[in-house]
Amino acid sequence: MGKTALMIIDMQKDFCLPGAPFEVYGAMDVAANIEKALKAFREHKMPVLHVFRYYRADGSDVELTRYDGFAEAGGSLVRGTEGGEIVDELKPIDGEYLIVKQRWSAFFETECDMLCRRLGIDHIIVTGVQTPNCIRGTVWDANSLDYEVTVLTDGTGAKTDEVHEANLFDMRNIGVMTMSTEELIASLPNVPRENHVAKIRKDIEEKGIVPELSDY
Repeated sequence: MGKTALMIIDMQKDFCLPGAPFEVYGAMDVAANIEKALKAFREHKMPVLHVFRYYRADGSDVELTRYDGFAEAGGSLVRGTEGGEIVDELKPIDGEYLIVKQRWSAFFETECDMLCRRLGIDHIIVTGVQTPNCIRGTVWDANSLDYEVTVLTDGTGAKTDEVHEANLFDMRNIGVMTMSTEELIASLPNVPRENHVAKIRKDIEEKGIVPELSDY
């Protein structure tokens, strides 16, 4: 069984602060819960992954569907700007991993998968904003890459509570686990998990079924 890591997605000022260009409703309430989880992971010396966006100042690498908003705001989430910074409550410290992305998923054209496998991480606690976009995109990719995934119900958020709950419902329907921040903290360092890979491996070995018949 591998390690469990806390993943914090897009908790940057241009997403989280009131009046920010891409403000997500309730993001600072979400930040307060993530801060509790982050403190607990640090106390247990468990791995933490900070995932965030940086765009080029000219907008050449902004998503097609987000470019107009980027341009209207005069540029957002640009490296070196205050809006691109992670909110003060969740600032990374030495020893935590930083992953930059330009698209929705933490795994899309980033080093995230390679880094997790190198570190022995196979279970990811997903937090951040917002639920239907970067959270969902990351969860689907993580599931496709055979990671176990748990989503913090009060450590993620969307523009409306209805959108948030609808997406959590979809995630649970594909077998993704969900839990509250308090439930997570109480479970550390042994977060509940399914151990899917070990179960599948054991089943394959015990049944001894020939997986494929050669046509050659």
